[in-house]
Amino acid sequence: MNVSHASVHPVDAVPTTEAGGADQNANVPRVRMKDIQGMSGTVGGLALRVSQFVFAAAALSIMASTNDFPSVTAFCYLVAAAGLQALWSFILAIVDVYAILVRRSLQNYRVLGLFTIGDGVTSTLVFAAACASAGITVLIDNDLGSCAKNHCVQFETATGMAFICWFTTLPSFLLNFWSLASR
Repeated sequence: MNVSHASVHPVDAVPTTEAGGADQNANVPRVRMKDIQGMSGTVGGLALRVSQFVFAAAALSIMASTNDFPSVTAFCYLVAAAGLQALWSFILAIVDVYAILVRRSLQNYRVLGLFTIGDGVTSTLVFAAACASAGITVLIDNDLGSCAKNHCVQFETATGMAFICWFTTLPSFLLNFWSLASR
């Protein structure tokens, strides 16, 4: 019996193997692993992607709204990492919307590998940028005491948004990695 794979054609229900048998267990369809909420192609995954985009865009826009962020390399790095994360999350949110609307599973090995690598790279970049920006913000605020001349509130807010973005990116990476490793 040929059964369509969910990554090629939508599958609503797995067909039974027999029309009617004496044994009730013979009519039970095979058990299939369902998509866990938070994985790509699910409503939970879409919610994670949208929150990643929102927090990355917030970090990017808050940091870019200051006029002296280009003078510090860590802040420039935060703008670049948040911009890449916002772009990656926006593209994958569109893919998730498409997968939800046409009821396609995104559990293809190659697609899942691409999502896992992309999530791993972007989450590492955002985390490193947030840590570097936090270090510079602490240096400016606590050690140098020159918050009056700088935009410390904007720097701290953008850094906080970057950390929250990383917190929402990490579950996407871990769920995709777990799904890829369990194949």
